[in-house]
Amino acid sequence: MPNTLPVAFADLEPFAEWALPTEAERYAKRLSSNMTELQTFYDAALPRLLDAGSYLDEFPLDALPDDAYRLLQLCYSLINVSFPIEAWSQPRVPDTGASTMDAISEPVP
Repeated sequence: MPNTLPVAFADLEPFAEWALPTEAERYAKRLSSNMTELQTFYDAALPRLLDAGSYLDEFPLDALPDDAYRLLQLCYSLINVSFPIEAWSQPRVPDTGASTMDAISEPVP
């Protein structure tokens, strides 16, 4: 299977399934993951975040190559996972029951 992320980020390829196009998909992936899966993704991706930002800055946002856009989506997922890891120790927002949050617009490259 060919890499879906830029070659410089081949170490993150095992987490390419986190490169999801919408906030709703990223949130659903977070909720369907256990804390071990979230922690493993977080531990692998967080140290690469600054490198990813520098790499992505090389391109205009509206002209990202496909592999760079997937890297951006992976970074969005890392942000989505950060609160469960850093604050809540659970995938869901504490004390929210069955509530949901729906994004009405998404970043568009």
